[in-house]
Amino acid sequence: MKDHVEFLTAIPPDDKAALTATSDRAGLVHLAGHAGMILALGILISMRVPFWGLLLPVQGIAIVFLFTLEHECTHRTPFRSALLNDWVGRISGFLILLPFAWFRAFHLAHHRFTNIPGKDPELDAGKPEGLGSWLLHVSGLPFWRANVALIVRLAAGRERAPYLSDRALPRMRREAMVMLGLYALAGLTLIWSSLLFWIWILPVLLGQPFLRLYLLAEHGDCPFVANMFENTRTTFTNRVVRFLAWNMPYHVEHHVYPAVPFHRLPNLHGLMRDELKVTAEGYAKFTRDYLARRL
Repeated sequence: MKDHVEFLTAIPPDDKAALTATSDRAGLVHLAGHAGMILALGILISMRVPFWGLLLPVQGIAIVFLFTLEHECTHRTPFRSALLNDWVGRISGFLILLPFAWFRAFHLAHHRFTNIPGKDPELDAGKPEGLGSWLLHVSGLPFWRANVALIVRLAAGRERAPYLSDRALPRMRREAMVMLGLYALAGLTLIWSSLLFWIWILPVLLGQPFLRLYLLAEHGDCPFVANMFENTRTTFTNRVVRFLAWNMPYHVEHHVYPAVPFHRLPNLHGLMRDELKVTAEGYAKFTRDYLARRL
């Protein structure tokens, strides 16, 4: 059985070049669909169309899944343009309270030491054990609390971690300060208009649990080993979820070859499917199995 290094070595150079070819067009078309959904839902909510309240969690899901776009932007793969990757990543991060410069460093450390205790920063918070901790985790409350505290620490120049370089810290501080200023301005608008509350603030609170469930499947209950075929899970799901998540349900594929852009991951999956060791038949089944192992 191959490990991920042997698999990558066996891919011919021409195939690697095709798989890793980035495209502004592919990225912008997908972004237009995702951003267009958020804009259309926001307009419908602001117009108070019949049953508009049912659109709030849908809007929230569309916004919080910008996380997967920001995540891809840390690799600079959604678009060919580095500038476009960086600015789309920053804007996505602002909307979900996740500073882009910090997240890039955090996420690249996660890729370098995937699922290795003591080295992978994603493991620092731990995975939920037991129904109570799972419910708290899925609520999204720990995420919001931790990220507000993170932005404040970054803005104050008090955030330190092994994966943060001293050279990058001033840039992270500036970004956090700008974010806090923009959040303050957004808060001021609530004095005369509730629009942002209904099309952004409340929706992301309602949508965050869906993102927590999605993210838990990526590495939850995977072995603490270096082989990407074992420490990461690919989840088979429908086109809507793959669209919102920028094809990141192909997560083993992404971890084995992070340079492959979102629109090429189905191609990589075709090459890799027989090598996959950890998969799930949908997020509902993963969640049932995850809880069954703990109850």
